[in-house]
Amino acid sequence: MDSDYPLTDMFPDKSECSMSQPYNSVDLEEHIKPPLNIKEVILKKTEHCCRSTPGKLGRFLFELFPVLTWLPRYKIKEYLLGDIVSGIIVGIITIPQSIAYSLLASQDPIYGLYSNFFCCIIYFLMATSHHNCVGTYGVLCLMVGESVNKQLKAAGFPEEGDMILNSTLVSNGTVCDRGCYAIMVATSLTFMVGLYQILDFSSFQVLMGLFRLGFISVYLSEPLLSGFVTGSSLTIITSQMKYILGLKIPRREGAGAVIMTWIDVFSNLKSINICDLVTSAVAMVVMLPIKILNDLYKSKMKVPFPVELFVIIVATLVSHFFNFNSKYNSSICGTIPTGFMPPKAPQWGLIQTVATDAIPIAIIGFAMTVSLAEIFAKKHGYTVSTTQEMIAIGMCNIIPSFFHSFASCAALGKTLLKESTGASTQLNGIVSSIVLLLVLLSIAPLFYSLQTCILGVITAINFKSAIMKFGDTPKMWRISKMDTMVWWVSMLASTVISSEIGLLVSVCFSMLCVIFRTQRPRATLLGQVSGTEIYEDQLKYKQLDNVPNIKIYRFDCSLYYANKDYFKSTLYSKTGVNPSLVLTLQRKVKKEEDNTNTQAKCSFFSKLNIIKLESINLHSLIIDCSAMQFVDSVGLSVLKETRNDYGEIGIRVFLANCNPSVRQLLRRGEFFSGANNCVGEHAFYSVHDAVTFAERQFQKETRLKHNEGSFSATSEGGNEGTKQ
Repeated sequence: MDSDYPLTDMFPDKSECSMSQPYNSVDLEEHIKPPLNIKEVILKKTEHCCRSTPGKLGRFLFELFPVLTWLPRYKIKEYLLGDIVSGIIVGIITIPQSIAYSLLASQDPIYGLYSNFFCCIIYFLMATSHHNCVGTYGVLCLMVGESVNKQLKAAGFPEEGDMILNSTLVSNGTVCDRGCYAIMVATSLTFMVGLYQILDFSSFQVLMGLFRLGFISVYLSEPLLSGFVTGSSLTIITSQMKYILGLKIPRREGAGAVIMTWIDVFSNLKSINICDLVTSAVAMVVMLPIKILNDLYKSKMKVPFPVELFVIIVATLVSHFFNFNSKYNSSICGTIPTGFMPPKAPQWGLIQTVATDAIPIAIIGFAMTVSLAEIFAKKHGYTVSTTQEMIAIGMCNIIPSFFHSFASCAALGKTLLKESTGASTQLNGIVSSIVLLLVLLSIAPLFYSLQTCILGVITAINFKSAIMKFGDTPKMWRISKMDTMVWWVSMLASTVISSEIGLLVSVCFSMLCVIFRTQRPRATLLGQVSGTEIYEDQLKYKQLDNVPNIKIYRFDCSLYYANKDYFKSTLYSKTGVNPSLVLTLQRKVKKEEDNTNTQAKCSFFSKLNIIKLESINLHSLIIDCSAMQFVDSVGLSVLKETRNDYGEIGIRVFLANCNPSVRQLLRRGEFFSGANNCVGEHAFYSVHDAVTFAERQFQKETRLKHNEGSFSATSEGGNEGTKQ
């Protein structure tokens, strides 16, 4: 127990407390912090900084580029083969996904290849995760595409399904077509995403990563992220229906886009391109079984079958030789240039217009990257730095934004593939970037005749695992109903409304759930386990003994302004004693007794009130504070009020299991001073100590009352004898 309110405070005679006690009484002395000398601190910090600058610079470089730490210790014989094989496989799988996700982001196919290429190299240099595979991710591409389309519409470009359009715009003295303007918007957006990921909004734009403040991901729970990904997956699949069916319908944006898109699809069923429909159906029939087999036998297969690449090669050859584009008006990718475009700064004039859209993209990208990094680090027994991951993913967006790339983050599917194919380090990313480099330098033009419906099928099928999350909701409901509600709200909001607003709604609802849990937490009475000093929930467990005339109340949450009324209401209902009502009854009975002749009989209502008061067999109330992490000033007032109210009707209030911060607040708030003599004012280290002390106090007072009664009776008898 804290030294500022020892048990001896209750006894006027301290010698009485020196007798042996069955409860613990500990006298602790707190640390006293020396006064802060600002001048001395500044001088010491400056001197230390000047002396250690070279060493700090070296440590800074090693922290900023973790590759300098692990690459010199790279075990060639143990890691190299797995990294090379895994890098080639991941690179091959990345090729079709890069092209397909470019459509999702409203970009030309070449920009998806650029994004994956540069991200692999930067993440190799700056990441602490060995298994994350960073690149284009479907949900982020969807959000980028929504922002790009909004800006294209504002710039006056018509809504078209084809990637190649004749409309142009004069920007900075140069003619810019739809694809050119789309990548200008995307790079500006990506630059802001990376900037947000390394900056802290709440600390005046101080570098979050460099000052070790990377904590934003803790506000996004796993059910929230899972529901958001599932809802975004439904949106992505819906957006690909026009490519799968070969329809020329506009891309819907904003609230209700999914519903409106399906209305457009069913309204234009007569305009379906039969060639695209048949091609999509054949591709699905081929891909789905193989994808399912890859998932079922992934533990036995060293390398999953690259069905996407196989389908793309076959579909491209068939489309080329049968001339689907000219004969059946089937949409194709068109010209994909080779090589690299000259670096170009983002369009600074667009920064203000895309700044708001970049916020949810930055949050989701960082949360996905850090979550996957921590999962695989725990699985393989190494540690990752959340702050360094924030820096790495931020730079994976800032630097590529100068090289015609759009936003990226760690992708679950490719990360799982990378881990399952034997990758041990980020050297795997360099191998994947070499594979992409070969495509960019020579192979890309071969995809000229590839039908866009194939890309739509690949995109839709890659999100089947997210859709299968619906099957996990019954199990989730059994585990936590609140988390299930968060999942459904997140899924529905991101589907029915939009990705950005849906994320905001999900976060707000999740916070409301947390507030609801703290506003109406579990409140219960405790009973004693027979023959032990353990006290447990009476509603949860059987065979618990009630302590006679003592109620033990536990409030499973911190006590603060939002739940103060709930605390009092549950306390009154659980104990069965409302001190205000009891005090009112006492006053009524006393008033009626004073107004009634002592020879006359009491009224029926007076007798009834007396019976109610006599039925209260309670002399002590113990509040178990073990679940109270903190108590604010309002909560302190409630505790004082509770102590005083129960004290007025002769019931002592004791506190048990208070943590040091709560004890300190109680002491500073003078909780243990100025109370009535009939009220106990102690905080005990355990419930059992409080129970023991309460019983001893009650027995002591009972003996005192009995002795006083005997002395009074003897005195009256002696006086009568003298008078006689």
